[in-house]
Amino acid sequence: MTSTEKQRLQQAELHKKLWNMANELRGQMEAYEFKNYILSLIFYRYLSEKTEDRVAKLLEEDDISYTDAWKDLEMREALSEELIQQIGYVIKPKYLFSNMISEITKGDQGEFDTEMLQKAVNAITESTLGADSQEDFQNLFDDMDLASSKLGRDVKSRSRLIAKIMVSINDIPFLHDDVDIDVLGDAYEYMISQFAASAGKKAGEFYSPQQVSKILAKIVTVGKKDLKSVYDPACGSGSLLLRVAKEAKVRKFYGQEQTATTYNLARMNMLLHDVSYQNFDIKLGDTLEDPEHINMRFEAVVANPPYSANWSADPKFLNEERFSAYGKLAPKSKADYAFIQHMIHQLDDNGTMAVVLPHGVLFRGAAEGAIRKYLIEEKNYLDAVIGLPANIFFGTSIPTCILVFKKCREVSDNVIFIDASAYFEKGKNQNLLRNEDVERIVETYIMRETVEKYSYAATIDEIKENDYNLNIPRYVDTFEEEEPVDILSVQSRLKEIDSEIETIDQQLSLYFDELGVK
Repeated sequence: MTSTEKQRLQQAELHKKLWNMANELRGQMEAYEFKNYILSLIFYRYLSEKTEDRVAKLLEEDDISYTDAWKDLEMREALSEELIQQIGYVIKPKYLFSNMISEITKGDQGEFDTEMLQKAVNAITESTLGADSQEDFQNLFDDMDLASSKLGRDVKSRSRLIAKIMVSINDIPFLHDDVDIDVLGDAYEYMISQFAASAGKKAGEFYSPQQVSKILAKIVTVGKKDLKSVYDPACGSGSLLLRVAKEAKVRKFYGQEQTATTYNLARMNMLLHDVSYQNFDIKLGDTLEDPEHINMRFEAVVANPPYSANWSADPKFLNEERFSAYGKLAPKSKADYAFIQHMIHQLDDNGTMAVVLPHGVLFRGAAEGAIRKYLIEEKNYLDAVIGLPANIFFGTSIPTCILVFKKCREVSDNVIFIDASAYFEKGKNQNLLRNEDVERIVETYIMRETVEKYSYAATIDEIKENDYNLNIPRYVDTFEEEEPVDILSVQSRLKEIDSEIETIDQQLSLYFDELGVK
């Protein structure tokens, strides 16, 4: 079984479980609400298993269980101190997910209820107070309201429903070496894609398809196996940041996210992927209006920001270092170039930046045209333009492109254009990039070769001749000539069809005559 087939099988199994869980909650609350319960409980299970694993190592030589060790005040304090230092939080033995499952399986004899789960969640946050990890664990479970009447009219009915979900989550394999998928991110994308109508959200704003993330990650890590830092100014669920770590060692992850629910998910995702609270710095807020990492520079910068979003475009920004050199601000209704300007400001001199955007950024004029010209003519930062297939993001069928920027380009006399729009696998609801499609894009980017009907290394002079319009068909000719129509052959075939119809008509007439049918 190939890795792709294995991933799809694991995804299918995960989606089936998620669908069954969603059906348990369906009819009692909106889809976007029960998504929050399922994802939060998946995360709680992870924190519990992480605790059990770490405690087992700490108590390895003591030959004592976590429950018994907790009863000893001195051992409890020592364990708590070690857990805070090593993983950033503490979960008491009775609040472990596995112990709650044991209580649930006892039925009416068990102690589990939603009030117990709420105490457990609160206890995690309380355990971090005053510690370095406090900010990273604060408000993580705010989207899971266990006292909501939508779960049931009383504690007993609410507990019964949540217990069913927890038992289902207990069957999901996500902490094992043979699991290739991003469970939390994939679960999030699936939940959004299935229930977006009622959620009123677009998954593309929060989660980049894994194959698109892979392209960005491979590009920003070309020639590097150890990155000091990676930054995403619109980090969503954090999946893109984590994807970079599959291509190179990342010392520290940085990101900012505007939506509180998704900000919580990003922090959960980091922790679930065994990134220590000390090794990520993700902030809540509007990156363009209130950037949190403005004085920092990053070796790799990646993003799939919301397409053509609104922003203030306040004239005050013309005096700010991120925007002042361009003399222009991106339009209020299209923040795409504001994100580009912000990301370039954050990019280190030895870094690479890759961003996914709508095709409009390639050719729109006015202020956007002026910014684009400055980036190419004055700075020569643009390194590549890559056209992707249409309909690969949930929530939008528009084709997108990847722009790659470097402040110190190895090949400074050309820009590589790649038209990968025709290379994909057609899916039921979305088109899919195959591994071979990803590898071809990355290899072409690295080699910078002109390939007929696929890529072209355009000189800066050629781009200037096109008035800095980056529309890919201007550089990569994918036009296929249609074979000329042979009119005589068509006319001859039409006569043959008329003759065949006449023969069939005569045969039917004879048949009906024999039956005596008029």
